[in-house]
Amino acid sequence: MKLSILMPVYNEAETVEVVVKRVLDVPYPCDIELVIVDDGSTDGTSALLTRLTDPRLSVHTHPANRGKGAAIRTAAARATGTHLVMCDADLEYSPEDVPALLQPVLAGEAEVVYGTRSFSSHTAFSFWFVLGNKGVTFFANALFDSWISDLETCFKLMPLEVYRSLDVQSAGFGMEAEITGKLLKRGVRPYEVPIRYRARSRAEGKKLTWRDGVEAIWILTRIRLART
Repeated sequence: MKLSILMPVYNEAETVEVVVKRVLDVPYPCDIELVIVDDGSTDGTSALLTRLTDPRLSVHTHPANRGKGAAIRTAAARATGTHLVMCDADLEYSPEDVPALLQPVLAGEAEVVYGTRSFSSHTAFSFWFVLGNKGVTFFANALFDSWISDLETCFKLMPLEVYRSLDVQSAGFGMEAEITGKLLKRGVRPYEVPIRYRARSRAEGKKLTWRDGVEAIWILTRIRLART
């Protein structure tokens, strides 16, 4: 098993060096690679990435910002592992939790694993952010007769070929709903593992908005009603 960690980066000069170091310092139970896509950053992130030299690391660039989904698509096309997991560069998630997602796969208990957030009082961004996440997740559960806890989690681990077969087209944050909707329609129920989480504020760079929630509902509905 080899794990490809896919990291989309857009204007994360404040955190990217720290998060990359933390990702590479984790004691994984398998070989790993870190595939970074700089998605048109304009704040000095690109210069910082040129200083990183670990042999497990590769950096790819979009000349202009195209969105998280597009960055993940580029990273997945260049990944060489058997499995992938997505990891943001903003330190909302703890890279140290990734081995916990690997354990059900290594034990033969699961193929797809989600890291789920509890949204405790000291970690949540706002009431409306949490309510929106739970609302979209509930909507997906009702559409697909399933029960998952956190549709929008960044930590989604699966075989690389499974991800590629989903043919995710959403360029922005809608990719989270598209991935989950297509998995649920196939009858794949992600194995869930609790993870740590610390939401950023808008001042710290939080990018998700209510529009992304509306888009997620539309994407889920479209997938559910599609004939194939």
